[in-house]
Amino acid sequence: MSTLKGVRVLDVSTIIASPFAAGLMADFGAEVIKIEMPKKGDPFRGLGPYHKGEGVRWASMGRNKKCITLDLHYDEGKNIFLELVAKSDLIFENFRVGTLDKWGLDMETLKKANPNIIVVRITGYGQSGPYKDKSGFGTPATAFSGMTYITGHEDRPPVSPSFSLADYIAGLYAAMSAMMALYHRDALNGKGQEVDVSLYEGIFRMQEILVADYTLNHNIRERKPSLSGTSSPGGTFETKDGKWIVLVCSTDKTFEYLTNAMNRRDLLEKYVKNRERLAADDYLNGLVKDWVASINYKEMHKIADEEGVPANLIYSIEDIMNDPHYQARKNIITMPHKLFGEISMPGVTPIFSETPGEVKWAGPELGEHTNNILKELLEKSDDEITSLKEKGII
Repeated sequence: MSTLKGVRVLDVSTIIASPFAAGLMADFGAEVIKIEMPKKGDPFRGLGPYHKGEGVRWASMGRNKKCITLDLHYDEGKNIFLELVAKSDLIFENFRVGTLDKWGLDMETLKKANPNIIVVRITGYGQSGPYKDKSGFGTPATAFSGMTYITGHEDRPPVSPSFSLADYIAGLYAAMSAMMALYHRDALNGKGQEVDVSLYEGIFRMQEILVADYTLNHNIRERKPSLSGTSSPGGTFETKDGKWIVLVCSTDKTFEYLTNAMNRRDLLEKYVKNRERLAADDYLNGLVKDWVASINYKEMHKIADEEGVPANLIYSIEDIMNDPHYQARKNIITMPHKLFGEISMPGVTPIFSETPGEVKWAGPELGEHTNNILKELLEKSDDEITSLKEKGII
């Protein structure tokens, strides 16, 4: 049995964060009904990169979802949506604050259709506060979170993540929140509720170091390409044969392991504690840099693994695709695809021993399940469906 069998989710969102959250639930058996605008669909379908003129990312983002078209601007479209709400557990939405209210789908109306409905809302800056109406996209939200400021080299401009990190982290929070709201409602005999998730707060929540260091030490952390101020030694180093590796000593014990690997047990006399190592961070990182530069990657990796030193090659996607560990854990799966023949995508995570997740199909075509959902779930007749098509509502 699937972990979330019997849970029905309405995904009325677009692009990344909220659809990703719904997709995580679909991976574990929730019935996710993806609602898109007729003819247009989710803009995510058109995002690059492309193959044969079609975006390749939709196959993963839309996997396991049932896709229907429905225009919520029409009264008939809203009524059909409310019929779906009555038969569902969760709604994921990521419109600007108040958009569904303007369309006549405010929380009071949704509760009339289903008193126990849970609505998870994702916006850039949340449902409250002076910035609630700002346009919400991941890259600006990441800058707002404080992460961009500390990322990169001190003598160069700040660096934004090269993929939509804030969106995917917000999606994780949204999926977690949905499960907590379901537990509260179903296991604790609670009520349905609204959940307010923002793009910036998920990243900000992970940066307690910035808050504590500033409030107690009045320190504004600046950019440095290492774990500056937290542990030492550590950073990015180049091997003799030109491979880039990351190595870190987050505990006193791992530093001891490193001294064994480097054959420098003498360093323990002065630098056994992290506080002592941080005071000599540049010196110790210089020693590590010279050691790594003196040996080829395979030799360095072998020594590091034998001694328990946390170090790894900085992987490209080619390295990932060829790595036996990724293969053993089925981190990459291949699915049939109507246009491409087949397409690879990340596998399901985390791994459950009794109720593992599954990818049943890649992202469907626009409106692929409209007829089935309307006929089987809402019991619409063929004439009603034809009329809705003629009016452009589906």
